[in-house]
Amino acid sequence: MTQTSTQKTLYDRDLNLWVEDTVAKLKARQFDQLDVDNLIDEVQALAGRDRRELESRFVVLFAHLLKRKYVIPPTDFRGWEITIRDQRGELRRLFKQSPSLKRYGLEVLDEVWQSALAEVQEDYPTIDLPDECPFLLDIESLLTEKFWEQE
Repeated sequence: MTQTSTQKTLYDRDLNLWVEDTVAKLKARQFDQLDVDNLIDEVQALAGRDRRELESRFVVLFAHLLKRKYVIPPTDFRGWEITIRDQRGELRRLFKQSPSLKRYGLEVLDEVWQSALAEVQEDYPTIDLPDECPFLLDIESLLTEKFWEQE
């Protein structure tokens, strides 16, 4: 059995162990022993994971901004505001780690807005929600503005 097929077996059998083994080989500069094909796949997948996380966090943020601004009268807005604050914090951390994600975020804002709108419409079918996004579609505003305080 060659080293490559041994590594692929390890990759298929235990991803975490494969990562540890790959890191150890990289640190030891044992490049000839790396499972290059799977390493390439994993590195490419990192960007996809970050993008999916970004989209998911924006959907949750938009949904809670809509609820906070349009669903009246709940007994307590606090839960929605906490979720808004949490999602904004996680988005800031994503952008700090990968500033280029802001560009991708701007590209998908309309799509994630539509997803959030559909979600809130399903949860609150009697609430009159806007068809167009009532929030400024720029990253900084979405991460800071208290849109529910604006008229």
